[in-house]
Amino acid sequence: MALAGVSKTANAQETPPVYPRIAGYVGILHPLVTFSGEETVTNFDAYYIVGLPTGINIWKSPKIGFSVEIVPLIRAENGTSKVGNLLFHPGVLVSLGHGFTLAGRAAFETAGRYGFTPVLNKIVKKNKNSGYFVAVPLPVRFGNNHPANVTIGFQFGISF
Repeated sequence: MALAGVSKTANAQETPPVYPRIAGYVGILHPLVTFSGEETVTNFDAYYIVGLPTGINIWKSPKIGFSVEIVPLIRAENGTSKVGNLLFHPGVLVSLGHGFTLAGRAAFETAGRYGFTPVLNKIVKKNKNSGYFVAVPLPVRFGNNHPANVTIGFQFGISF
C-alpha cells in the first residue's frame, strides 16, 4: 500500500546503499615538497617522481571503512626513468561528510622506509557509477638511515 503523495518509482530510486560496500580507485600522485631536519627537497627540480596509486575501499558503514592501496613510484632523472619504490598502504577511512574523507594509512616502502600517511580526500564530481576525487596526502617517513621527513603531495583520480 503506497502512502498518499509518494510514488513507488520515487521510493525505488532512493534506495540507500547496502553495506559493506566495495569501491576501487586509481589515481596519479605528485609529491610536491619534502621537509626533513637536513634539507627541503622539491619535486620537478633535478628529478620528477610520480606515483600511481591503485586501491580498494571496503566501507563497513556510511561513516567508517578499510582501505588498502599499492603505489609504484616512478623516478625520472637525467633522461632515464625507473620504478624507484613500491609502497604498501593499508588504512582506515572516516567519512567527514559533504564528500570529504580522512584516510589514516600505515606505510611500508620497498626502499626501506616506513611511517604513516594522513590523507584528506574530496569527491569533486560524482557520477552514477564513478566519482572524480582530489586528495592531499601528508606522508611521514622514518628509517633506512635517513632523517625523519614529511612530504606534502597532491593526488587526483577516479573511483568506481
